[in-house]
Amino acid sequence: MSILKYIKLPKKLNKKQIEDFFKKKDLSEFVRNQRHLKKKVNEMRVSGSYPPELRDLYRLYQFVILNKRTTILEFGSGWSTLIFSIALNDLKKKYSQQIKKLRRNNPFELFILENEKKFLNITKKRINKFYKKKKNKPKIHYKFSEVEMVLFNKRFATQYKSLHLCNPDFIYLDGPDQWKVKRKINNINTGHKDLMPMACDILKFENFYTPGTIIIVDGRGANAKFLRDNFKRNWLYKYEEDQHIFYLNDPILGKYNKLQLKFYNGNI
Repeated sequence: MSILKYIKLPKKLNKKQIEDFFKKKDLSEFVRNQRHLKKKVNEMRVSGSYPPELRDLYRLYQFVILNKRTTILEFGSGWSTLIFSIALNDLKKKYSQQIKKLRRNNPFELFILENEKKFLNITKKRINKFYKKKKNKPKIHYKFSEVEMVLFNKRFATQYKSLHLCNPDFIYLDGPDQWKVKRKINNINTGHKDLMPMACDILKFENFYTPGTIIIVDGRGANAKFLRDNFKRNWLYKYEEDQHIFYLNDPILGKYNKLQLKFYNGNI
């Protein structure tokens, strides 16, 4: 079954159209600081924050808007955090009344999980600067948590020591940094150039997600494959623009889940 039956994908724009989009969102800084050079192979450690990748960020905004997401959980933080906050704010302005019909405890709220205090502080400062002169600022929950090696289904993986208490309908996996993982198991740690990120936190919470939940994994192909191999529920999958897109296509759980799906589709 095609994932396109259930979710809307961002329209493809050229470079100028994407730059114009960010300028209209009062994000000319993104255009000025966008990445000009791609990372070289095995250039895995970066001392400063990454420049914004406009096409990826545009797609993330559109995924949230087009599919009317209500609660976002982001593993990692950065330019995407600001984009998610703007998208949720835009949705709140338009759907604040309709959302009251749903059983969503954290409507239009953003949850950030980061294992590097340095980048978490950069993200906070960037968001505070953007909203300094604006009337409405979205509710953002920041959490720092160390990451450690763990065995998941007898496979080496990583896990955050502490998670947010929320049930998101949109998850963005772009963390943790594989070089900042604590301890070893049988002498294995992801801090090696020939290994790669392998987070398992999404899998441990899988039984709580409501049908209609969307997960996007940014790059991290091995981690996306690990998720696909270990999911127990019915997830539809698509790979596009180096983003791994998952959609939970399980039977409706009940009255409120049914309303939630209707909301996504514009029927309430």
